[in-house]
Amino acid sequence: MKYLLCLILFTCSFFYSEAQYSVVFKLGKYPDKHNNDTAFLAGSFNNWNPGNNAFRFLLTNENSFELILNLPAGQYAYKCTRGNWGTVECFADGKDINNHSFRITADTTIEINIEAWRDDFAPVTKMHTASKQVQVMDTAFFIPQLNRARRIWIYLPEGYEKNKKEYPVMYMHDGQNIFDEYTAGFGEWGVDECLDSLINAGKQACIVVGIDNGPKRLNEYNPFTFRNFGEAEGDRYLDFIVQTLKPFIDKKYRTLSSKENTIIAGSSMGGLLSYYAMIKQPQVFGKAGIFSPAFWTAPAINSLTDSLAAKVNGKFFFYIGGQEGAAYLNDMVTIQELLGEKSTAMIYSVVDDEGMHNEKAWRKWFAEFYNWIMAEGFNKVMKVDE
Repeated sequence: MKYLLCLILFTCSFFYSEAQYSVVFKLGKYPDKHNNDTAFLAGSFNNWNPGNNAFRFLLTNENSFELILNLPAGQYAYKCTRGNWGTVECFADGKDINNHSFRITADTTIEINIEAWRDDFAPVTKMHTASKQVQVMDTAFFIPQLNRARRIWIYLPEGYEKNKKEYPVMYMHDGQNIFDEYTAGFGEWGVDECLDSLINAGKQACIVVGIDNGPKRLNEYNPFTFRNFGEAEGDRYLDFIVQTLKPFIDKKYRTLSSKENTIIAGSSMGGLLSYYAMIKQPQVFGKAGIFSPAFWTAPAINSLTDSLAAKVNGKFFFYIGGQEGAAYLNDMVTIQELLGEKSTAMIYSVVDDEGMHNEKAWRKWFAEFYNWIMAEGFNKVMKVDE
């Protein structure tokens, strides 16, 4: 019997074996206008990279385009592109399509019919959706640790200007996607609307600082050099938050600066970085939202957890969607269980069988995350049989 500080809302039914199965993707219907362009597969099996040459369709001797992958059993999702998200497949009328999903339990052939490509239609007009509580604090806040600048957003709870209260602060990555549909590439989290509603209902208020990502996002958010991405910049990015941005925010705004009131959150690579911040800087960060973490890009995170977890406490909220893939689920579960065994951290773990790797899924669970990390005296212990 193992004791783990963990609440599992959705049990997952797909911890499959590591057996590899051959999956043949065949292009069936294909828009004639781009017959000479290369098509790619982007999905939960390659961190949704839209132009990875290892996942491009190749012409076969039968004059058809195919891609063959070897994948472990599990649930996966994908879309086709012509090399970037601006050229992603869509419906024949130009409307966005949902991710295709499939479950692998044996060798499989999947035929893909592409109706149209997004870039063949006029850009969709997007509206600004940020609430009045959101401001752009700085369009080019300097990051001395990386010698580059970044836009910084800030959410100040309603009433901030009229009272003298001090507030907890949440630092979030991928700031473009947090508050405003206009700047979000794939939809926004709706953090401002969510907090407006929760705070009006009596929940504790919080300041949120959103840090835009940049062209080197995959480097900035990874503390470990990864063969696919190049040199790691995660430590310097984290130093920027701890040594530069947080002191600035604490000086300029009325904040509660203790670790118990300092939160960090993000998704995918931002989820990885948020977890890393908690175990590497436990004296600074006391709570974290770790959504769909890209632990697969950082194999050393396991050994680092093993060596540092004894000094870690605080509250960890883990989320992953069942449609993201069994391998990514297993990565997250391995980390959270190791953390539960080695530390005194409080862990809340969500596996949503229907959830995907996208802003819509993270938006769905943001309120649950916020309510839990802001709750006082949460002391639930579940026994998890192994």
